[in-house]
Amino acid sequence: MSDTSLIRAFLEEGHDAWVERMAAFASDVLSIRPAAEDDASARAEARELLALMGGAGVLDPIGSRDLRACCLAREAVAAASPLADAVWALQGLSITPLLLAGSDELREAWAPKALAGELMGGFAMTEREAGSDVGSMKTTAVRDGDGYVLNGHKWLISNAGIADYYVVFASTDPEAGSRGISAFLVSADTDGLDFVGAQVMSAPHPLGEIEFTDCRVPASHRIGEEGRGFKIGMATLDQLRPTVGASACGMAQRALDEALSHAVTREQFGAPLADLQIIQDKLGRMAIDLAASRLLVYRAAYEKDRGAERITTEAAMAKAFSTEAAQRIIDEAVQILGGRGVLADSPVDLLYRSIRSLRIYEGTTEIQHLIVAGGLIAEARKADS
Repeated sequence: MSDTSLIRAFLEEGHDAWVERMAAFASDVLSIRPAAEDDASARAEARELLALMGGAGVLDPIGSRDLRACCLAREAVAAASPLADAVWALQGLSITPLLLAGSDELREAWAPKALAGELMGGFAMTEREAGSDVGSMKTTAVRDGDGYVLNGHKWLISNAGIADYYVVFASTDPEAGSRGISAFLVSADTDGLDFVGAQVMSAPHPLGEIEFTDCRVPASHRIGEEGRGFKIGMATLDQLRPTVGASACGMAQRALDEALSHAVTREQFGAPLADLQIIQDKLGRMAIDLAASRLLVYRAAYEKDRGAERITTEAAMAKAFSTEAAQRIIDEAVQILGGRGVLADSPVDLLYRSIRSLRIYEGTTEIQHLIVAGGLIAEARKADS
């Protein structure tokens, strides 16, 4: 995104230089790299992308807690490389819990290297029977002397098998449900932690299953107090959800650019496609959806950066609307490009395969709707009491 006029009210002067820097990185570094063609190449490429982003300072706003700069970075990165965007997302998810609740020792030992792209993180929350219902997770962490013993199975874990460490959520008090969940930093080379295997997505993205079998973790690697893991995890997601919306905006912008370029150069029935009102209608709706998405995303990030303790409703609105809108925009781009849009080497085909997961991960669209409605109902009941 080179033109920030739409969201100018939500930005500060220093963000302009950051936008230019991210645009140059995306154009000069990311866009020239060949797309990963399968799971093996995606895993190798993900490590390369992490090193490139860390070296270029693309991850720095995670550490400085500048949420607007995080969103601007993800917009630029996602437009150029959905895989690089996924790598950025996981660094955010695996560093933020340390910044929110990690001890000084734990934070200082791991966060700087992760921000520099020297260590790759993973975020191990999801299980077969614990997706949106986090409180039903079965992985346990039992206190044993000066540590904990973890047992359980996690799946649909991004960076599984290539991460250097995982932020792992496990139950220290199964009877307490979500209030009994604790968070731990577990080094990937810890005995008892095993990579079970890859789970292959339609768009190349390192994903898989990991298993814990009598995996001993030092008590000093617990993130925050025992039983606070659920709150730490939700606070992490709450803070990073606007960046998911920003990623969707980046992919949507790329799709709109591709569709617009095709429409003004492709001739059918003796005239450019862009002269057809049906194409103009599509382009107009795409542009409106994208503008509305950006306003919601940067409104949420602005509120957090200016000191709001929680942006639960704002973040939920931003993620829900922008990811659903991006799906519509990218689908219309495929339609405008016609047969070219479904070729495997088409940018919009990669975007079409990549955008779908954003409507699910870090809280499904339906869960975001429930969050928004819950806030409305709570306010209405407060007003009536």
